Amino acid sequence: MYAFTSADDVLRPRAHFRLLGPPEVWVGDRLVDIGAPKRRAVLAALLLDAGSALTVETLIDRVWDQQPPGKARDVLYAHVSRIRHILATLADTTGDPMALERRSGGYLVRVDPELIDLHRFRSLADQARRPERSDADRVRTLREALALWRGDPLAGLPGEWMARKREGLRRQRLDIVLAWARMELSLGRQELVIDALYPLVAEHPTVEPLSALLMRALHAAGRGADALSCYAITQRHLSAELGVDPGPELRTLHQAILRGAPARSQDGDDADQPEPGTSPAGEVPAQLPPDVRGFAGRVEQLTRLDRLRSSARDRPATCTTIAVVTGMPGVGKTTLVLHWAHRVATAFPDGQLYVNLRGFGPGDTPVSTAQALRGFLEALHVPAHRIPASLEAQIGMYRSLLADRRMLIILDNARDVDQVRPLLPGSMRCMVVVTSRDGLAGLVATEGARPMRLDPMSAEEGRQLLVERLGSYRVDVEAEAAEEIVRDCARLPLALSVVAARAATHPAFPLAVLAKELREARGGLDGFEAGDATADVRSVFSWSYRLLSADAAMMFRLLALHPGPDTGTLAAASLAGVPIRRARAMLRELTRAHLLVEHTPGRFTCHDLLRVYAVELVHTEEWDTERRAATHRLLDHYLHTAHAGASVLHSVRDPIEISAPQAGVSPEPIADHDHALAWFTDEHGPLMAAIQLALRDDFHVHAWQLPWSVHTFLDYRGHWDDQVTVHTAAVAGAGRLADLPAQAYALLNLGAAHGRLGQYDNAHLQFQRSLELYQKLGRHSNQARTHLNLGRLSCLQSHFADAVEHARRAQALYSADGNRAGLAVATNSLGWYYIQLGDHVRAIQVCTEALALHEEVDDRNGLAATWDSLGVANEKLDDHAQATRCYRNALEVLSELGDRYNEANVLVHLGESYRTAARHDAAAAAWHEALAILDDLGHSDADGLREKLAGLSVPSS
Repeated sequence: MYAFTSADDVLRPRAHFRLLGPPEVWVGDRLVDIGAPKRRAVLAALLLDAGSALTVETLIDRVWDQQPPGKARDVLYAHVSRIRHILATLADTTGDPMALERRSGGYLVRVDPELIDLHRFRSLADQARRPERSDADRVRTLREALALWRGDPLAGLPGEWMARKREGLRRQRLDIVLAWARMELSLGRQELVIDALYPLVAEHPTVEPLSALLMRALHAAGRGADALSCYAITQRHLSAELGVDPGPELRTLHQAILRGAPARSQDGDDADQPEPGTSPAGEVPAQLPPDVRGFAGRVEQLTRLDRLRSSARDRPATCTTIAVVTGMPGVGKTTLVLHWAHRVATAFPDGQLYVNLRGFGPGDTPVSTAQALRGFLEALHVPAHRIPASLEAQIGMYRSLLADRRMLIILDNARDVDQVRPLLPGSMRCMVVVTSRDGLAGLVATEGARPMRLDPMSAEEGRQLLVERLGSYRVDVEAEAAEEIVRDCARLPLALSVVAARAATHPAFPLAVLAKELREARGGLDGFEAGDATADVRSVFSWSYRLLSADAAMMFRLLALHPGPDTGTLAAASLAGVPIRRARAMLRELTRAHLLVEHTPGRFTCHDLLRVYAVELVHTEEWDTERRAATHRLLDHYLHTAHAGASVLHSVRDPIEISAPQAGVSPEPIADHDHALAWFTDEHGPLMAAIQLALRDDFHVHAWQLPWSVHTFLDYRGHWDDQVTVHTAAVAGAGRLADLPAQAYALLNLGAAHGRLGQYDNAHLQFQRSLELYQKLGRHSNQARTHLNLGRLSCLQSHFADAVEHARRAQALYSADGNRAGLAVATNSLGWYYIQLGDHVRAIQVCTEALALHEEVDDRNGLAATWDSLGVANEKLDDHAQATRCYRNALEVLSELGDRYNEANVLVHLGESYRTAARHDAAAAAWHEALAILDDLGHSDADGLREKLAGLSVPSS
């Protein structure tokens, strides 16, 4: 049935939102006045993810980067209010539904994606991929997509995030241009390709695929000389800008043109080209931390790094260019390398990878190879479920992904050669810069790394640093005092930065007064192993420390007890046992004094040399009882917040009892599922370190209860290596308590983590140990739960008959305990295993029994899981109508529960059923809905679902 449409509706103009050029809004042929530039940035940030909710913090980061105004939230709310009014007016004018909606913790723009040029562009690219379309139709579609571009995307919007997004969009456009040009060439339209590619090759002279297509088009048009000229120009740019020679494809094409042979692609088949709209790299990784403000000096070292990059073309084709920057702590290794990396970032168009390996620092656990590789693979857009379990396979995947890319890899603060070697790419197109206190002689001898020792600054460079921070007038007027400050800071950038911070915050203080205070502070501390220069730095620290308020000094000392790598405001408040507002004031004072760095809003870290100093202070100025009390408060903060977050993420887990927090602890209140995920993401590193701290300092209850609390998050994110680590600690902690129930529970979780990694023998061993303990304790329901895990393990190994037996044992044990809720779970598991055995009729009978049990005990999660099982069983019997009803019932329950992850899983199953029934449009709708949820959750399953959607139009065999 169709609704009638009035003539007025037909004649209404439509709204169009433009991002592929300067951000603009049009109604018909009228440009809408959006307002201030920052308002355009807010609207663009929302439109880029139209249909998905963005948190307030995300919007602030996108619009203002790391420099938000003092009342960023108030400013953002004002822009949002105005944008909401603009959209409401547009909806009234055009009749197109659109709105800016408030969601938990943020905002969502609801606009038809076809009205946004970027989303229209992507939709057309997807349409062009469909194999049933003719080449002529695909070419027309790609032309329409490219016609949407009006210039540089997001033009005029400043900031690092916008720049990264702009670069990613440029790459997407180039992918489509390449796909279009290949099709036009296949249709014999080389003149069109030549006209379109000439300006693009001039704009992107180092993008080799563009040059290759232009060369083919010129050669096909009988313009061989122009094709050879194009090669020469590209070769010159590659050499001058990137220090490399053309790749194999261009060289082969060049030789073919010289011989007068047909200009075919490298594999000899022009038809076998990448699908339009696909990009192997996705959005370009840009992991560099921010460049330091007020960088000064180091001209010689910057020049040496530039020369090393430029000379890469003279090295053997199998060699990766490696620079090793060494020097004492505080000499500015990281600052130098990051400043240089930001200068040359555009020379590495495939992105930059960065990791702080935490090789040196008091109490720091160095980053493992597996942790560093996982971070790199995730930055390279490898879904968590695709990351191999073994370290060797991870290294192989990492090197394969980098084989054809031109990337810069920064390995900061490395402990030794063994930590670095697995992270070296095999590609000559990449460059690696390593910083370390160690000379890393093995890298120099074996890998041909170029060493660069960084010494303290020259006196003139130290003076330049003060000028950058304080202004030339102040330094020139008190030249002698400035010279004394540089000398007493041992010409080390870290110490000079601390003193400059003091001078900058007290502009009326003469530098001579500061120099006198600094001179009087010397000699009161023992020297470090690094020698006299470091002892001078420590005297600078002591001078700055004595100038702190009592509150800030206490916070500085106690932060030495935090296991790192960084801390949030509430954790710091709990550590010090003070109210949040007071903690914020302390942290602000420490940041102003340059004793802390707020590297992201609300998160703080400090240089490892400052941390060494803080560790000494906390052990000399705080009693053992005070240190232990502070550590107890910190662990309580993490435990109580993580426990609350775990309860939100998975509300039906068997609960554990935790003691009340110590006085002064400020757990973060967890509002909802999204908030829980965001908190766990921010605190992932500190939580891992806190668990090891609890085990080391004999907080054994925390050592097993914290792993329980982080288990679900680690499972969601696919951090199964971390699961093994934390549950191993949990087993040890529970063992030292001689708490058999806790041991059994920890062993059960450890077994599940091993199972996730495909380490089935280890998983089986831990499950058996858990089962034996529960048998000793006589706990039937816990034995049943262990049998359920053994059943899942058997199912993963395709031992379905064994899985059935474990499910039956679980049923019997739950029945013996009168545990109807557990019996319902076991019964559904049994039905699922019958599905795997192909006994779908019996599966439906058993799952129907489970359904009744779940209804009896009012287990809504169990109801949803069982409806899902029934949907799969009916689908296998080709009863797609009944399968759809079952899936819809499951979705209704999950929607009520707010269990979004499992809602997405059921939508995936529903889409499978639609696809089997040849209802491709319905399948696409279900999968798009699932994808929106997974993207919102940041779950790794989203990438696999995108592949399903990409292949949806391919007929099933």
